[in-house]
Amino acid sequence: MSTVVIFILFLAFIRDEEIEKMSSSSSFNAQQRNASVVHAFASSSSKAAHRKRPMSTHHHHQKSAGGGGAHRIDGDAIFPSAGLVQRGTNRCLSRALRTSRNTNVEAKAGTANDGGKTTKNERHQKFALLFDCDGVLVETEELHRLAYNASFAHFGVQLEPGVQMEWTPSYYDVLANTVGGGKPKMRWHFKENTWPTVTKSDTYGTGMVTDEGIQDQLIDDLQDKKTEFYKKIVEEVATARGGILELMDEAIARPDVAVGICSAATKAGFEKVVNSVVGKARLDKLDVLMAGDDVTKKKPDPLIYNLAREKVDLPADMCVVIEDSIVGLRAAEGAGMPCIITPCGSTLGQDFESEGAKFVCDTTVEDSGVTLSKIFPGDCEKPCFDF
Repeated sequence: MSTVVIFILFLAFIRDEEIEKMSSSSSFNAQQRNASVVHAFASSSSKAAHRKRPMSTHHHHQKSAGGGGAHRIDGDAIFPSAGLVQRGTNRCLSRALRTSRNTNVEAKAGTANDGGKTTKNERHQKFALLFDCDGVLVETEELHRLAYNASFAHFGVQLEPGVQMEWTPSYYDVLANTVGGGKPKMRWHFKENTWPTVTKSDTYGTGMVTDEGIQDQLIDDLQDKKTEFYKKIVEEVATARGGILELMDEAIARPDVAVGICSAATKAGFEKVVNSVVGKARLDKLDVLMAGDDVTKKKPDPLIYNLAREKVDLPADMCVVIEDSIVGLRAAEGAGMPCIITPCGSTLGQDFESEGAKFVCDTTVEDSGVTLSKIFPGDCEKPCFDF
């Protein structure tokens, strides 16, 4: 009996040894496979990050080592799970591989609805139609001017003693076609003239505002108050320009066309306009919705359109931009995107053709007969501008 027991125990020992060897071999092979995949993924991440360096997002930007302010999308922006791969779990590796197959940069663009949209061309769109907001969807430049002047009056901003600062229609026309974004407009104005004295608040001192930190604070506060006034004005008078919502609806209805809005305006004012004029039902169907706060450089820098292109995952020449100004046109041109101009107010009569516009409406898209079927005919391989 004892001999039988010993023999059985010996067989069990041999079995356990074989199982352990098989397990070790399997684990070693799995580690080799995982290591190979991680290495390949890390290499692709590095190459992709290198290709994307000119881009930037509101959340992911860095300055170059030389301090020149070069903005780029870093590896984490392109492959958010890459860092998790280094920790080696199969779950993290699976997530990383899924991420690596997504060729779209998931830029966290703020929206009026959900704080950000991400897209990877799930609808397999062939084209994109990207709208500016102010001057394209709504003729808002005069509304902005009135809101800025109300903010200047609220703080008692004076460039010279006893004279209330005010932007006249003719001056604001020039300003709007020179600088994109509200804060950059004010900063440009003060640098070109002189920094003001604030007479209705002690927060900024008693004389000319010369401290850079206080200058930044003043511009922030002026912009915030301007936005409050602007929201009230928009609620009372803002309406869509002729034919623009119809064009947007056509694009939304076409499964092969991605649709977006890219504005240089600050998010608070932008949201008020798009929510009031465009409406939530349309906004929920857009592929891209970006405001000036979502980028580190404003128009005429092409950053916002470059990011929009990354989000829709299409070549630049397949993305058509609708703009109303030279500033917006230069942003589109800088991104390599063809641009249709629908001028209004101060931009009427400007020489858009010499700046590269593909088509210039007389005024509105409605008046000029611009429709989606003309821009993207059903059988076309490229956008068309022979209207």
